[in-house]
Amino acid sequence: MRPRVEHVVVVVPARDEEALVGRCLGALQAARQAARAVLPDLTVDLVLVLDRCTDGTRSVALGHLDVRLVDLDEGRVGAARAAGVRDALERSAADLDQTWLAGTDADSVVPEGWILEQVRLADAGADVVVGTVRPDPADLTPTQHAAWRATRVPGRPNGHVHGANLGVRADAYLRAGGFPDRPVHEDVDLVAALVASGARVVATDTCDVLTSGRLAGRAPGGYAGYLRSRFGAIDDPVEAESA
Repeated sequence: MRPRVEHVVVVVPARDEEALVGRCLGALQAARQAARAVLPDLTVDLVLVLDRCTDGTRSVALGHLDVRLVDLDEGRVGAARAAGVRDALERSAADLDQTWLAGTDADSVVPEGWILEQVRLADAGADVVVGTVRPDPADLTPTQHAAWRATRVPGRPNGHVHGANLGVRADAYLRAGGFPDRPVHEDVDLVAALVASGARVVATDTCDVLTSGRLAGRAPGGYAGYLRSRFGAIDDPVEAESA
């Protein structure tokens, strides 16, 4: 039986997310408060990795208390996630098998129960939690959003890996080699390594994370690329603006 989680680290990579990072951090602070209301002894660190930011992302982040900022100049999301984890573990005195590493993105909004649910699943035996995401309908046309909704069946998570909704126990993370230094699909590669190492993976849609529905993202081939390839031809607002 795995020990109960005593410490949670939430790592968020950011690259020029001035417009969206504020709502991301606000949601994480609410999730931390909600988790500690139920588990008062649980400690939760929020780490924002500023990777080659040239806009006002830092200024917005400084307006949020108890969020640690890590500066990086790599331009690769894999390196950013790994740097955030490394910084947090170096500062933490908690045992690795009692530490949970949760990840989301700076353009995403977690629900209030997100941290608590990841801890609940970890305490029930999960080494890895793979959660679902949903695109912000404000970024899609009604036709695009309806087409996306048709791909989802509530209560039946598809098991797709999203860095915006991912969690892993720290000792399992290190055994699997951590996030690879890649510009894209670092989350998928990590979970593949975790599976190969024998980690227990649990897929869930109980805490869906809202993420940007933009069709031109920071990482080519990431979620924005998926949305554009799958739904971009349906009343594509980008194409309409350029027509």
